[in-house]
Amino acid sequence: NKTAATDRPARHTTATIASDETTTERNPMINHLFAEFASTALMIVFGVGVHCDITLKGSKYRDSGHMFAITTWSFGISVCLFIFGGVCMNPAMALCQAIVGLIPWNSVAPFAIAEMLGGVAGACIAWLIYADDFRASEGEVDGVAIRNIFSTNPTPESYNLVRNFCIEAFDTFVFLTGILAIAAQAGDNHLALGIGVGLLVWAVGMGLGGVTGFAMNQARDLGPRIAYQLLPIRNKVDNNWLYGLVVPGIAPFVGAVAAALFTTSVLGIVF
Repeated sequence: NKTAATDRPARHTTATIASDETTTERNPMINHLFAEFASTALMIVFGVGVHCDITLKGSKYRDSGHMFAITTWSFGISVCLFIFGGVCMNPAMALCQAIVGLIPWNSVAPFAIAEMLGGVAGACIAWLIYADDFRASEGEVDGVAIRNIFSTNPTPESYNLVRNFCIEAFDTFVFLTGILAIAAQAGDNHLALGIGVGLLVWAVGMGLGGVTGFAMNQARDLGPRIAYQLLPIRNKVDNNWLYGLVVPGIAPFVGAVAAALFTTSVLGIVF
């Protein structure tokens, strides 16, 4: 039997975003775009902020480790969903939702642009918050570590572009399949949605994120990577654009297509 996710009242949730004319009338495109921009920016403030915490000289939480960082990412994404409902915050998620019929195809590009801009803005806000610590870290913290505050990059031992691409696609597949399944069960319950997705981020990050950094989201990686390129940070190192454009740039779209097809064709979830 197929699980139908269309029996519940429509609202701006991951399972029902902009899915009918009534919703569209209540929430015009500008509201959706603002929600995507603001939620993505807030997510990146949490995420880049925690990497500032564990990396920069002067932070009270320096050297707290990746458990601290992954937990903050998880809780931060839950908070964004509590505040803004079922926003995508992720161009790959927008593509996935379009494939399964949750949003119209003509929303994918505007959503992606809003999310990318949110990623840049959120990283700039995090840099501003920690500006004194960035200055204190000049010459004290390795330049690669500073760059990695903003973007996901493998260690030298783990760098293999083809394997990294496949891992990132697989991580995204697991992540987006999980979100669609959680959303189908949660319906209009934003509390359940936020908690479920937060736990999912935690599990994926802890179990699958050690090689590529589990971006699974162009706005999460390329947005802050652009910010690093633009911000007045001294002693910058190479921004590794080849890796950024191929692995966190393209691979999440591959994972999104796989997740959409698997969710509808194998799991039998119909939106």
